[in-house]
This record gives sequence, structure tokens and C-alpha cells, in this order.
Amino acid sequence: MSTTSPSSLKITKRPWAARGHADHDWLYSFHTFSFASYYDPQHKSFGPLRVINEDRVKPTTGFGTHSHSEFLIFSYIVNGTLEHKDSMGNLENLKRGEVQFTNAGTGIRHSEYNRNRDDEVHFLQIWAKPNKRGLKPHYETKKFSDEMKKNKMVRIMEYTDRLGDKSGETDPIGLQADLSMDASILSPGKKVSHEAVADGPRKIFLQVVMSKKAQPKEGGAKIKVGDTVLGEGDGAYVEGVHGPGKIEIESIGETPAEFLLFDMGPEDA
Repeated sequence: MSTTSPSSLKITKRPWAARGHADHDWLYSFHTFSFASYYDPQHKSFGPLRVINEDRVKPTTGFGTHSHSEFLIFSYIVNGTLEHKDSMGNLENLKRGEVQFTNAGTGIRHSEYNRNRDDEVHFLQIWAKPNKRGLKPHYETKKFSDEMKKNKMVRIMEYTDRLGDKSGETDPIGLQADLSMDASILSPGKKVSHEAVADGPRKIFLQVVMSKKAQPKEGGAKIKVGDTVLGEGDGAYVEGVHGPGKIEIESIGETPAEFLLFDMGPEDA
């Protein structure tokens, strides 16, 4: 297994403040890709990834009941409690470390709400395009603790063709796209390696989770991949990765860096 040299990587930084942004009072959100009233032809999707929204929802507010179809939707809870309710009969209160996955398939209706009277809920909502249409709707939640992620890469989501029949508590959630998602909480000075999940050309996307509503002007969490430094809220398109092979990520900030890494096939959905 070889490490992909920084010189062979094409890394395009997606600065936190260059993302689409919406402040609706009840909802404070950043959009990595074109979403709602935000449109940028250079940032519409990447591989099967279609949405990465970093959302903060005020107490006693939320997203009312609405419909989805033909999308894979997952929420990564950072802080607070998010209530999920859907037309399949699921009702859950999701907290830090939990990841909620919905295959909308032929169609579902759901709502996401912050019932807490005092604290906001902060989460990343992610959508991907499935590689098959007309799938039966499916819902699943798993918890991946901070301890599991500390100075390690933990597989959170995995393509069902690679996952097989693994369904244990600490196994990844399966999704119907050539896409995996890992999470890590990397202490300053520590490094982790990500091994490409399949042979041949791969696309990688990195996203650093924010601790506040804006990137700290000094200090805070930072990671380095190749020669590129990413601070809180920054993302990066990484191309030139080939499996078998791996890339290294180093934490170079003043606080632990929580980040997500998406590994996907080269074809756009």
C-alpha cells in the first residue's frame, strides 16, 4: 500500500466563508454545494455527493414536514438534540455521535425539529444520489462515540456492495452509492491515514466541522493534507488519488480537529 505523494494530488480548497450561507434567524446554515436559493455552477456536486449543509437550528424551531425521493440523506449530529419524525413511523431524538440515515427511495415525508427550549442543535446534513432508482425507503440510526474517533478514522457510511452483510453496532451504515464516509477527532500533532476503499481512481472530499458560527481568527482546529491547510468550516476537493493507496491527514491546530472524509468513485451522479 503506497502513500499518494502530495505532488500527485490536486487539492482545491473550499474556504468556509466562500460556501453558500443562509441566516433565517431560526436556521443558520452553510452550503458546500448549490442548495435552495444558493447556486454556483462550480459547486453543484462531487461524485455522488449532492449536499453538505452545516446547520444550526434555534430552540423550539425546525424543518416542518416535507417530502423527499430518490436521495440518500444522512445527518451527523455535532451538538444538541435533533428530533426526527417520518412517514415510516420513526420518531427519534438524536444526540452527539449519532448518525441518522434515510434512503428516501420511492418517497418519504419527514420533519426535523429542535424541541429543546435552551440549546441550539448543530449538525451536518448530507445528501447523496443513489446508484439505483425506485428503492424501498429505509431508515437507520447508529452511534459512533468521540472515543471511537479519537486519533483514528472510523467508517460511518459504506457502499452496500463493499459492506456485505455486516450489521453490528459498530459496523458502518450501508448506502446504495459508491461512497464511504469516515470521521475523526484528531489531536494536535497527530496524523491518520486513509486507505482508498477501492482500486483505481477515487475522489476524496474533506470537511472540517466548525466549533462556532465563524472560523476562529486565531487558534482553533486545523488539518493539513498534502500542502493544503484547512481550518474550521473549510473543505477540500482532493483528486489524483488511486487505490490501492492512501493519503495522510495531520492535525496542526491548537485544538482537536473533528472532520469528515468522503471517498467516492470518479463518476458524477
